[in-house]
Amino acid sequence: MSEFNGVMMQYFHWYNEPDGSLWNQLAENAEHLAKVGITSVWLPPAYKGTSGGYDVGYGVYDIFDLGEFDQKGSVRTKYGTKEEYINAIKVAKAAGIRIYADVVLNHMLGADHEEEAEAMPMNPDNRHEAIGDLQKVKTWTHFTFPGRQGKYSSLEWHWWHFDAVDYNAYDGDADAIYLFKDKQFDEQVDLEKGSFAYLMGCDLDMEHPEVRGELLHWGEWYIDTTDVDGFRFDAVKHVEAGFFPDWLNHVRKYSGKPLFAVGEYWSNEPEALHHFIDVTGGDVALFDAPLHYNFTEASKTGNNFDMRQIFDGTLVKDQPTLAVTLVENHDSQPLQSLESVVEAWFKPLAYALILLRRDGYPCVFYADYYGAHYKDQGKDGQEYEIFMDSHQWLIDKFLETRQDLAYGEQYDYFDHANCIGWTRLGDEEHPGGIAVVLSNGDEGTKWMEVGQPNQTYIDLTEHIDEPITTNDEGWADFRCQAGSVSVWIPKK
Repeated sequence: MSEFNGVMMQYFHWYNEPDGSLWNQLAENAEHLAKVGITSVWLPPAYKGTSGGYDVGYGVYDIFDLGEFDQKGSVRTKYGTKEEYINAIKVAKAAGIRIYADVVLNHMLGADHEEEAEAMPMNPDNRHEAIGDLQKVKTWTHFTFPGRQGKYSSLEWHWWHFDAVDYNAYDGDADAIYLFKDKQFDEQVDLEKGSFAYLMGCDLDMEHPEVRGELLHWGEWYIDTTDVDGFRFDAVKHVEAGFFPDWLNHVRKYSGKPLFAVGEYWSNEPEALHHFIDVTGGDVALFDAPLHYNFTEASKTGNNFDMRQIFDGTLVKDQPTLAVTLVENHDSQPLQSLESVVEAWFKPLAYALILLRRDGYPCVFYADYYGAHYKDQGKDGQEYEIFMDSHQWLIDKFLETRQDLAYGEQYDYFDHANCIGWTRLGDEEHPGGIAVVLSNGDEGTKWMEVGQPNQTYIDLTEHIDEPITTNDEGWADFRCQAGSVSVWIPKK
C-alpha cells in the first residue's frame, strides 16, 4: 500500500471557514504538498448537506449535488462549487497526489416533505427493546431534490428506503428510534447499544434493492465526474459491513482502477476492527483509532505513561498493511463529538511515531499542519476559544526524512518506560539510515546501531546542536531532550 513511503493528508478540519474557499486553496497548495512528500489527500464530503453552505458534509442531503444546484440555501457547498472541486482534483493529480473522496453511505438528513408510515419506537440505548406499540408516525423522509429536478438520477427517496428515523412529528418530544414496519436493523454492525446500525437522520436500508441500485449508480457517476483514486468511508461501524466490498468491487470494476479504500471504524476495541477486516476480506483499510487513543493517554499522563506500550492493542501492530495511522482528526479535535485531544507537547513525538517507522500508512491532520483557531460551545454549554498549534516545520522535516532515508531494516529499542528509540538502516537507493529517540520524561540517550561506521549524524529537529559520530561498528549514543524527539540523519 505504501511501498513508496506514501503519506495521506486529511485536508480539512471541522472548523474550516464556511467561505467556499477550500477547493481553491487545495489547488494553490497541491504543488507544495507534493514536494514535501504528501502522496494522497483525503477531502471532505463534497456534496450538499442539510445546512447548505455551512455543512461540514456529514449531514448528507443530496449526493448528486457537488455544489451545482441551488438547494438548502446555496449553490456552493462549504468548500466551493462543483467546478472548483473538479479543478482542484485535476491540479492535485497533475502534481502527483492521489485523491480520496469522503463518502457517507449511512444516513440522509434534511428531507423536503413529511410522510406518514407505521413504525415501532425502540429504546435508543438498547435497540432490541421496543418501548411502545407499532404506531402511525409522521417523518421527514421524502427527498425530492427540487433544485436538481431529476438531473443525474430521477429517484426520489421515501420512508421505505430507510430502516429507521429518530423523529416523529406526532410525538415530537419522545426519545426513541422509530423502526419502520417490516424493517430490521442491519446485521454486521457494531454491537454497542445492542445494535449500532442507527446513527442519525434517515438510516439507509442496505437490503432495499432501490437503495443498493442507486448507490451503485452513484458510485459510477462519481468516478466519471471526479476521477478520484479512492474513498474514505464514513461511520462504517453503523453500516452492514458486507456492503462495502460489494460496492467497492463494483466501482473498481466499472472504473478499471484499483481504488483505495479506508474506513472510519471509530472504536477503542481492537477486536471490533479485526472483525470488520475479516468480514470485508481485507478490502478496506481502517484508521488506527486505538493508536490515537494511546497517543491521547500518553499526552495527558506525561512520564507516567510507559512508552514501551505505545503500540499495544493497535491495528498497526497487528495488521500493519491495513492500518492508516493518525494523530488527530476532525472528530477528535477540541469541542467535537469524539473529543480526545492529543496535547500539543506530544504531537511531535506522535508524528515521529507514524511518519518515521516502517509500518502503517500515515495520515497528517490539516489542523496539525496549518494550525487552527476557532470558537464553539463545549458539552457544558460554555463557549471556548481554541488555538491549535501548527507543527508544519517539523512535519515537513519528518516528511523529507521519510522520503529520503526511512527505508530498510528497522531496529527497535523499546527498553525504557520513558525513553524509546529505533533506527532504520536504509537500503541501496537510500543509504545512510536514521536514528530516532524520544522521551516523555527526562532527557535521554539510546545506544543504537545505524549500520554506518564512523559517520557523523545531526539532529534535523535542531533540538540538539552537537553532532554525534558512530563508532567502528556503526553504533552511537543518540540523545534527545526532555519531553521531546530528536531525529538523527547523516551529515551531508
